[in-house]
Amino acid sequence: MLAQLIALDWGTTSLRAYKLAEGGQVLEQRSLSSGIMQLPKAPRVIAGRECTDGFELAFDQACGDWLDEQPGLPVIACGMVGSAQGWCEAAYRDTPANVATLGTALQTVRSLRGVDVHIVPGVIQRSRLPNVMRGEETQVLGVLQTLSNEAGADLLIGLPGSHSKWVEVADGCIVHFDTFMTGEVFAVLSEHSILGRTQQRGGSFDDEAFDRGVQVALSADGETGVLSTMFSARSLGLTGALSATAQPDYLSGLLIGHELSALARVLRHRRNSVHLPSIILIGNAQLCTRYSRALDACGFARVALVEQATERGLWQLALAAGLITPNPSR
Repeated sequence: MLAQLIALDWGTTSLRAYKLAEGGQVLEQRSLSSGIMQLPKAPRVIAGRECTDGFELAFDQACGDWLDEQPGLPVIACGMVGSAQGWCEAAYRDTPANVATLGTALQTVRSLRGVDVHIVPGVIQRSRLPNVMRGEETQVLGVLQTLSNEAGADLLIGLPGSHSKWVEVADGCIVHFDTFMTGEVFAVLSEHSILGRTQQRGGSFDDEAFDRGVQVALSADGETGVLSTMFSARSLGLTGALSATAQPDYLSGLLIGHELSALARVLRHRRNSVHLPSIILIGNAQLCTRYSRALDACGFARVALVEQATERGLWQLALAAGLITPNPSR
């Protein structure tokens, strides 16, 4: 089966490349630690010329052999590669945003190989406190293409990570989203604060400690806020109530619990309803498992995990941009 598209998910720390066939079927994929903040530096010859440009080097490592095997393949990329620090800035598009609005707003950079790389813009939600995303919009659109209109009527799409996104959708569009820096805060507290001094990491997941952290965030003690309750990750350890190996999962549950508790309050206020929407999670399976446990404790129902959202989203955006054509027999 011949490939029809090369799709790149190019973030801050990693670069994932996919060779896609008809319908977005993945023929081959690879992952490199060549995100935009840690690009290759060793010179190499590309298209007959010695090259030292990090973006060119990473692009060639990711898919140069694919382009040698099948010249002329279109290339589409999403993520931080389109940021101001990326290869070519793709300006944010306002909400509401869908496949059509983003697919017709791709920015193009010509590589040394003479191949155009089409970069997906991010999405901005303009308000008193603006919100932005890059890369997540492609994952969300990949999920929406698989849903019926009815299935997406009361749905929240969650993308846990360093900067967790919670995206509300309507009529196939991204209409609103909230960002929580939970993952990054956990990393900073564990690595650069006094909370990390008594932690021992690297063990198996301690579900009891995690659940305890979630419950503290949801309890009356949690009403004092995360800045107060996070100190309990240290004090419970000092009093012997939490072992060193349990403390990281306790802190994880505490922070995620505060995130989801705040999210539930915001949604109920925004919708003027006590009802909480169904959830679709996209992301790392282990992290999504943690969020599923916490979502259940917070009263969210019908949580589902979706895979290969990025590949599907990039395929749909390439169709909208006219980089590939749909199979007329379908």
